[in-house]
Amino acid sequence: MTSPTARTGLRRRWRQVGVDTGYVLLGFPLALVAFLVVVVGLALGAGLLIIWIGLPVLVGTLFCARGLATLERRRLPAVLGRTLPRPVYRPVDPAQGLPQRMVAPLREPQYWLDALHAVLHLVVSVVSFAVVVTWCAGALGGLGYAGWGWALPEGPDSQELPELLGLGEGLTVRIVFNAVLGLVLLLTLPPVTRAMALLEAQLGRALLTSRAGTQAEIGRLSQGRDAAVAAEAVALRQLERDIHDGPQQRLVRLSMDLHRARRMIDTDPEGARATLTEAAEQTRETLEELRALSRGIAPPVLADRGLTAALTAIAARSPVAVDLAVSLPLGQRLPPVVENTAYFLVSEALANVAKHSAATLARVSVDLEDDRLRVEVEDDGAGGAVLAPGHGLAGLSDRLRAVDGVLTVDSPRGGPTRLIGEVPCR
Repeated sequence: MTSPTARTGLRRRWRQVGVDTGYVLLGFPLALVAFLVVVVGLALGAGLLIIWIGLPVLVGTLFCARGLATLERRRLPAVLGRTLPRPVYRPVDPAQGLPQRMVAPLREPQYWLDALHAVLHLVVSVVSFAVVVTWCAGALGGLGYAGWGWALPEGPDSQELPELLGLGEGLTVRIVFNAVLGLVLLLTLPPVTRAMALLEAQLGRALLTSRAGTQAEIGRLSQGRDAAVAAEAVALRQLERDIHDGPQQRLVRLSMDLHRARRMIDTDPEGARATLTEAAEQTRETLEELRALSRGIAPPVLADRGLTAALTAIAARSPVAVDLAVSLPLGQRLPPVVENTAYFLVSEALANVAKHSAATLARVSVDLEDDRLRVEVEDDGAGGAVLAPGHGLAGLSDRLRAVDGVLTVDSPRGGPTRLIGEVPCR
């Protein structure tokens, strides 16, 4: 008895046979039309270039190739089982003159790849169409031979395949032989149609979508670079503002106090002693502010002893109690950019917890899962943190995006707040 899972798998398999067969059978007439349009158009356009009529003919042919390529891209996901990226055609600048706009498609590589696909597709589709049609016809004809085989004319010297193979002669032998042959063809139909459909689809994937993958990768890298530049610019401006408003003002006041104490040391020793005491206090507070500002910069402990030791130091300095759990193997070091990013994430997250959340406890966990470092910071505060442009968390998100990481914020009103950062370790 067939199980439900087996029946589902069988239905899915024959459904794919139908999809592959339809793709191949429809692909041949489409390939034939595309071949005729592109080859005739390109030949005509090239031949008429000398009298300039060929230029619009060439451009029109490339646009036809683009339209046919778009249709083929829509057919590919059903066969390949996944969504494919679509290339971005370089837009024509309307400010340019007519000759420049006419020539623009000729300089776009994807148009020529579309035209090349139209030419090569016919070659592949002829093979796949012939194989699939032969297989389907053989399977149906062999299994139905009992219904139509008797009507075949027989001459005195006619010999059929079973007889030539030495299997005997007569209608019964032919029926059994063709039924077995048809059954074999029917059972092998799924892999055959699948192979032919994939052969045809892979050509389309290579010529019509591979450039889109490159464009997507370039776009992703550009976004990462922009995010890194934006994050560094924001961090630099913040650091400059904090230094100007904090340590710089204290150092100016410290200088003034020291000069005043020097003037008072002969005439008012007690006043000079009090001023020096205030100067010492100013020095201590300035050092504390400088330590606080340096939390966004990789500290020596991170470079010397690794992420676990650096996070332990952050947790010890946090005004909010921190439950730290780092599951990295003892002594394991991650790439410097990963350690710096994780350190900055935890440092900023704990600073936000202390300033804004009214939390009493924060939990920090660091795990390495499938070559991705997962950093989670959770607090029991009031919640309401938002990952939106202009907010502090946007800078964190940009910093992670610059290294192909992702920041997720879950912070409903009333809490708790959970920040999850994932950074690839490559």
